[in-house]
Amino acid sequence: MSNRPMTLAVAAAVMAVEGATALLLGGYVGVETVIGQPSDLTTSIAVAVSGIIIGAALLWVGWGMILTERWARSPGVLTQIFATPISITLIQSDQLVIGISLITLAVIGLVTLLSPPTTHALYGDQE
Repeated sequence: MSNRPMTLAVAAAVMAVEGATALLLGGYVGVETVIGQPSDLTTSIAVAVSGIIIGAALLWVGWGMILTERWARSPGVLTQIFATPISITLIQSDQLVIGISLITLAVIGLVTLLSPPTTHALYGDQE
């Protein structure tokens, strides 16, 4: 039986959604770069590669959470902290659906990653 609490499973799901989104958007930019005519080829390639790498990294962190690995908590928390100002910028830029979705995921991610059941699962009695 796994000692993974529901809070850690929810945090892993949040990371999976964020990772899959970044991976898909990076792939989309890559395809558009190949089949389209980007105004700046270098920037388009950099955005595509960054999206794919970041998406894969976030999925890896989510997988670490599923495996109840201690190392996964810090990058997970940092991701949610970085997502917060991005979501606020999106909301201020009239991208309400994307901004509200991202800030909702970030808050859920932070709450679940910093919750006592997650801390206990990852660190046990070392708290």
